[in-house]
Amino acid sequence: MLFNEFGLSIELLRAVEKKGYTEATPIQQQAIPVILEGRDVLGAAQTGTGKTAGFTLPILQHLQTSTKNRRNIRALILTPTRELAAQVGESVRDYGAYLPFKTAVIFGGVSINTQISKLRNGVDVVVATPGRLLDHMQQGTIDLSKVDLLVLDEADRMLDMGFIRDIKRVLKVLPKERQNLLFSATFSKEIRTLAAGLLDSPIEISVATRNKPAELVSQVVHPVDKSRKRELLSHRIGAENWQQVLVFTRTKHGANRLAGQLVDDGISALAIHGNKSQAARTRALSEFKSRKVRVLVATDIAARGIDIERLPTVVNFELPFVAEDYVHRIGRTARAGQEGSAISLVCVDELKLLDDIEKLLKTKIRKEVISGYEPDKRIKAEPIKQGGGNRAANNRSKKPRSRRGSAAKKPGGGNGARRQRRAG
Repeated sequence: MLFNEFGLSIELLRAVEKKGYTEATPIQQQAIPVILEGRDVLGAAQTGTGKTAGFTLPILQHLQTSTKNRRNIRALILTPTRELAAQVGESVRDYGAYLPFKTAVIFGGVSINTQISKLRNGVDVVVATPGRLLDHMQQGTIDLSKVDLLVLDEADRMLDMGFIRDIKRVLKVLPKERQNLLFSATFSKEIRTLAAGLLDSPIEISVATRNKPAELVSQVVHPVDKSRKRELLSHRIGAENWQQVLVFTRTKHGANRLAGQLVDDGISALAIHGNKSQAARTRALSEFKSRKVRVLVATDIAARGIDIERLPTVVNFELPFVAEDYVHRIGRTARAGQEGSAISLVCVDELKLLDDIEKLLKTKIRKEVISGYEPDKRIKAEPIKQGGGNRAANNRSKKPRSRRGSAAKKPGGGNGARRQRRAG
């Protein structure tokens, strides 16, 4: 289905054409018409399916046709991470390039005063993470009384990160009469419970089987000793002439260490994780997108929301503790119909994690031993330590709970809770 068949305005079609798109993706074909009708939507879509445009275009169309005064916040889009908020905000601005609407992107880690100033000047669309949005609500610097369209994007990850209580606080101040859109990678029990209390007779759309990786991703496992992973990674980057590689580690410390080692090997690399300042994270992502940096080493939380068109290669330097995170990781490549490769460097300690992933995928991943990097069969598997950097994963199997409640059980209770909320 072509974009010009949806009845979108000339301004929106012009913006879509500028981005080089003509044919809508399956999620867009299903979502755009029902959102334009004003229906609530419960949508399941993996990353890379085009869901952002699927809700952004009809939101902007709605703002165009509405007779209500501008410069009131009419649409609120909630996302779990700063990176995803920035990405969605960029999409809203791109698709609204030929429209008069203003957008504010609100998240922690940057000055709140700049955001306050922008809100005071009036905006039509707000893209926000729950933590910083609550800060504005508590300070009385944002007015959500005119919102008539709410989007919860990647709602499953928001629940995983413990934002449910914050979301409920936001819902309490919104007008009762509004259109609600909820998008999630999966329709878990928790998501359906949230949807039941939020959505009014929703249209349910789905374009991806639960936990099914992108079909265009070529997956391979390279067995290798733990001590030689970095050496093999550098070798593969050079031998295959990879120019843009997203590499995943389990911990922040591991990401920093690996990025430094790659630089020592003569490969430009930067790390991105929750301990980095927002300015550093934004700069690293920008340099990676523009190919000034060859390798971006990321943790799972920091990489959520990274949307890079035509990203060719994802490497699992370390397998995730939670099998579902493997699907999210490799979903960073093969987006929008492009092909991509997912390479996993697996040592003997990680064979159980690999087995869990293959059980989830219901298939065996191809194994390829690289000549000169054959694993030493005399090495025995050792338990993998789960550090604090995997807090979200450790909580994944538990019932979602408030970030404040979770942080209160750690040393430094109150301050820990504050820092955790700022991570949004």
